[in-house]
Amino acid sequence: MQAGDQDPSATVSLPAPEKKPSLKWAFALFFIGMHLCLLFAPWFFSWGALFTAIAINAVLGTIGLSLGYHRLLTHESFKVPKWLEYAMATCGILALQGAPTSWVGMHRIHHAFSDTEKDPHNSKRGFWWSHVGWAFYLTQNAYRRYAPRFMREAKFYRFFDSSFLLQLALQVPLGLVLFAIGGWTYVVWGIFVRIVVMWHCTFLVNSATHKWGYRNYEIKDASRNTWWVALLTYGEGWHNNHHAQPKAAKFGRRFWEIDVSWYVLKFLKLVRLAKDVRLPPREPA
Repeated sequence: MQAGDQDPSATVSLPAPEKKPSLKWAFALFFIGMHLCLLFAPWFFSWGALFTAIAINAVLGTIGLSLGYHRLLTHESFKVPKWLEYAMATCGILALQGAPTSWVGMHRIHHAFSDTEKDPHNSKRGFWWSHVGWAFYLTQNAYRRYAPRFMREAKFYRFFDSSFLLQLALQVPLGLVLFAIGGWTYVVWGIFVRIVVMWHCTFLVNSATHKWGYRNYEIKDASRNTWWVALLTYGEGWHNNHHAQPKAAKFGRRFWEIDVSWYVLKFLKLVRLAKDVRLPPREPA
């Protein structure tokens, strides 16, 4: 790990969240508006549009969020060439779940203070809060200081961190490609439906995997392994495994714990695009 990106639990002192934080109205209206757009989905349905949305979800979910934002940028579980790092981060931005710096900073705080009052999406505050309620009240940019390397070294990350509109604008070229392929049908499913579905799949890692499932490791927080969340998020649902050994790039431990993102990473290693891949130090009994 590079200087300045050490474990936040050793260096961070955070105040407890406000008991009555103010509602982020702009985000709330945008969030509701995106969900309302889904009402048009049945009138724009086609199998081609559905399969295209699933394919985009798979690419952005594995390359962008699971491998890019999470295992590479947050935990530095492996290394890739800089051009590939930026490409993976761009896929993460296309998922529209925040800038890389903010996402990384918030997730590091989640690990440092999991299921306590300092955890941004503390599961002890209830399913609604850990699933999405926190996003209506907490400002992600407040956490970007816990990803100092990205703010210090890379203009790429600082550029997208400067405004949510820049992150949103990245949807435009993708939307134009989809429109050229299949008109508004492909735009509705490939942009609006895909974004909302990906939101909730990711949110389930914060909520469902701290409520349902089994544990391979007895650790202090409430993290659990939830198989159906793992299937929806390409391996992220093996959350107890991950919290027990957060630096490991492989999330599945037992043979039935399918981790699609790990299989993609193994391929990247095979073709020599990934190196220094960190493995779990031990397997559960």
